[in-house]
Amino acid sequence: MTFQPRMHNKISGFNVVGGLQRRQWNGIVADLWEVECAPDAGGFYVGEDPRVFIMLEARGGGNCNLKVSPQERGVVQNYHSQAISYVPAGMELWAEVIDLSFVRHLDLHFDIEVLQRRLMEDFDARPIETPRLMFEDPRIMALAQLIAAECANPQPLHDLYGDGLSLGLIIDLMKVNRAEPRKRSQLANWQLRRAVDYVEENCLRSIRLEELASLTGLSQSHFSHAFKASTGIAPHQWQMKARLERAKELLLKPQATLTTIAAETGFADQAHFTRVFRKAVGITPARWRKMKLG
Repeated sequence: MTFQPRMHNKISGFNVVGGLQRRQWNGIVADLWEVECAPDAGGFYVGEDPRVFIMLEARGGGNCNLKVSPQERGVVQNYHSQAISYVPAGMELWAEVIDLSFVRHLDLHFDIEVLQRRLMEDFDARPIETPRLMFEDPRIMALAQLIAAECANPQPLHDLYGDGLSLGLIIDLMKVNRAEPRKRSQLANWQLRRAVDYVEENCLRSIRLEELASLTGLSQSHFSHAFKASTGIAPHQWQMKARLERAKELLLKPQATLTTIAAETGFADQAHFTRVFRKAVGITPARWRKMKLG
């Protein structure tokens, strides 16, 4: 399902030039705007998702009155030197233009749940709730310029390029550090047995990590590390090992062709089966069968 940012606003005095330029990546939407501003332009914005507002260009004096509620006095801010704002979900932002005539800005909206899945245990939700209005940061600005160029690119590069830039900007903004590696405990005997039995019973289909984690009552990350600590290999490698054991049983039946065995044990085709078997066992399936059956 594609992430769609949810914004509500009530504004006047702004005229969008050339239309919105939008790019979408994994849980991130980048919007590039070019807007002409009347002397009395202003209004309020509120989003249901967190967003980063980055002023790339401001013509005129560069000043506007920014405040978090209409009752507050607000402070005159200079977009030429304080071009970045992080706005948490649900936070209203009011703006009154003072001497701006044109602005070009980038908005990055992101899905918290997707970000949490991507960063896993390195994710810290606390900075997500803390607004940071009107600050400067040369690294974030450099990334924003590259993202904006990709939004405007009529022949965009591979999605991994824009995705990497935008995720990097959010990581820098939130100061997400890599968690120190922790020694994971092994699975309890009942957890290991339940997981292994399930893998071996269902090894001929694609097994999602979420299924195995649910069986053991652990998070996906915890289960994956604990399974490897217990067995020495990752869950998907254990599944491949189980498939190859099934394949060996079928190889001992002379009437079964290699094509049939490959299909019945979940491989894409005979070539894929042969390649995986040789890598794991050291010889081809045909050679292994000959050695066993004589």
